[in-house]
Amino acid sequence: MSTPTERITVLNTPCAVTGVTDFITTLQELARREDGASCVDFTNVHIVAQRRVDAEFRRVTDTMDWFVPDSQVLVWAVRLLGGKASSRAYGPVFLRECICATPAPFTHYFLGGSAECVEKLQVAMKAAQPGLQIAGAHHGYFDASEEPRIVEEINRLRPDFIWVGLGTPRQQDWMHRNRGAIRRGVLLAVGFAFDVNAGTKPDAPAWLRDSGFTWLYRLCREPRRLLWRYVKYNTIFLWFLLGQWLRRVFRRG
Repeated sequence: MSTPTERITVLNTPCAVTGVTDFITTLQELARREDGASCVDFTNVHIVAQRRVDAEFRRVTDTMDWFVPDSQVLVWAVRLLGGKASSRAYGPVFLRECICATPAPFTHYFLGGSAECVEKLQVAMKAAQPGLQIAGAHHGYFDASEEPRIVEEINRLRPDFIWVGLGTPRQQDWMHRNRGAIRRGVLLAVGFAFDVNAGTKPDAPAWLRDSGFTWLYRLCREPRRLLWRYVKYNTIFLWFLLGQWLRRVFRRG
């Protein structure tokens, strides 16, 4: 696998060309730095498409240091546009694999989910990695007035990995507003990963995830919430990706 130094721009999002093991190594290096926080977004088709058409969302997310493909469809798009070595870093699986690869002295902080979810998540992660050192955790049901206290707690505890599971776009907004106040560590926007690993929501079967239809599984479970989002952003993604690919083909020709 290549180290995540190469990026392939899909629509207008610079997606990392990397593998899971390589990127965990990169995160460990970033976690040791003392010159401010780094930000990572586990990026899917929805995020890439929204960045293409929503100027405010693009402004907020432009402060991310890494956009790592979380979606199998996005991985295929990266390969289509020339990123040969890219593989999927699916948020729920990556969270678990990274936790298992980063026992003490690395420390972790979890922000997001319900109180029940974040409690069950800590139990599950400690079971997966008995050497796990959890610096702290906070549920995701807080308002803007509580943010300074949460940031103060994070700075006091000095975690290496700050896992943010607030859902899109809230988690990106929170990271954008607060990264300048957080002195160190790696902020990782992983959304749905908290619920899956806590066992509070089911994940799609592996065969369905590998075939690029995770979105269809989630749509079947939450049609009223997700139908319009998927119709809108999947269409935007495919339309602009087709245009980008055709321009690339004609330039090469």
